[in-house]
Amino acid sequence: QGQLLESGGGSVQAGGSLRLSCEASEYTHSTYCMGWFRPAPGKEREGVAAITTGGGTTYYASSVEGRFTISHDKDKNTLYLEMNSLKPEDTAMYYCVAGRDLLEYCSTGAYWGQGTQVTVSS
Repeated sequence: QGQLLESGGGSVQAGGSLRLSCEASEYTHSTYCMGWFRPAPGKEREGVAAITTGGGTTYYASSVEGRFTISHDKDKNTLYLEMNSLKPEDTAMYYCVAGRDLLEYCSTGAYWGQGTQVTVSS
């Protein structure tokens, strides 16, 4: 497995912004896609956003589309999640994943980061 190192979480007021980062080791070079997850009520987790590492095709949950932007810098081996217009319901631990299946937010055969906390106050 590769290694994923996350950063960028913090505490902001509603309407604010954060940018999460996930740096991948060289062993993730051949990964098909990468994504972000967070816990969800009544479920273990829900996908937030995902991107293919080759072509840059993106996929978003309806709850964040238009507010969040996922991107991947191949030269830096780093995944990003730009989070704008944050709401209190966005408060969660956000986890970076690397795996397969874009429509499952790259969670198939995935390995995970340790998570970074996002807290949004009203």
